[in-house]
Amino acid sequence: LSKEFSSTSSPTAVGTVTSRATRNGNAIVEKNLLNHEDLAGDRGMIDDLFDETYREKEGPKPPLRYVWRNIILMSLLHLGAIFALTLIPSAKIQTLAWGLLVLFCVALGITAGSHRLWSHRSYKATLPLRIFLTIANSMAFQNDIYEWVRDHRVHHKFSETDADPHNAMRGFFFSHIGWLLVRKHPDVIEKGQKLDLSDIKADKVVMFQRRYYKPSVVLLCFTLPTVVPWYFWDESIVISFFIPAILRYTIGLNATWLVNSAAHMFGNRPYDQNINPRENPLVSLGALGEGFHNYHHTFPYDYSTSEFGWRFNLTTAFIDLMCLLGLASDRKKVSKEVILARKMRTGDGSHKSG
Repeated sequence: LSKEFSSTSSPTAVGTVTSRATRNGNAIVEKNLLNHEDLAGDRGMIDDLFDETYREKEGPKPPLRYVWRNIILMSLLHLGAIFALTLIPSAKIQTLAWGLLVLFCVALGITAGSHRLWSHRSYKATLPLRIFLTIANSMAFQNDIYEWVRDHRVHHKFSETDADPHNAMRGFFFSHIGWLLVRKHPDVIEKGQKLDLSDIKADKVVMFQRRYYKPSVVLLCFTLPTVVPWYFWDESIVISFFIPAILRYTIGLNATWLVNSAAHMFGNRPYDQNINPRENPLVSLGALGEGFHNYHHTFPYDYSTSEFGWRFNLTTAFIDLMCLLGLASDRKKVSKEVILARKMRTGDGSHKSG
């Protein structure tokens, strides 16, 4: 595999291609792919690459087992968010601005943190940046980094199969929120246990968060967002709780979930028409750049998750800024030649229309 290496402040471009068979869902297709193993060796792991050897077990599917605690809590959360919407006209402008600031920070904790840094190792971060992203991740309350990474790598490795935690072949509702309301498919648990997560276990910041995750969530996801407007500009405690905490949390969850649902169902597939994930600009806009999903599942190691740089992609701009400040380095980037060649081979032709 040929690469172009420059300074640590510049993205690493990846070059040549090889050919092999790949399976996604029920289809088996012949694709020309990057030599994934060579590139993944630079990141220290390959468990986010699709496993074409996996086959779903024959026979009836296991029965759904509802998690009633989650069903009740998610219902109450969304009812609380609806109530919060009625409070917006009464909220102070500082409170609304604070809610948006917290929302932006928690989004980075997922997109730049759990996703692009820890799940895909698509760039490197210094200790101060890792601490910031960990704090933002706890504010997001979408499972601790270790668990998030495990589920996300399983999602990529077994995408749209029984071993995918939020398999979009089971419908929009399941891939959006339903997967959190039922017990995991046995294959999800089995494959998750077999992943090599040694790189995550070796990160002391991640393991510290895992050890103290519950108190960190109480403090950072709910208490801090509530106390700041109440204490600093005398916002009512009800508005302080329901808007910057409950409504903000609900919006953050659904923005992430839309990547699993809408970006796997609605949009074009200019890079690989044989896989389910799509390019969805609206999801990208709401999820800070995570909606370029056909590209991302084709090239999961690209730090930008897109070939278009900062367009609808504030996470890429943030990572670039961190590199400029010396807090991040070694960004992995697929070369334009490889991207174009892949479009021509396996894309749906939509790139020709611009």
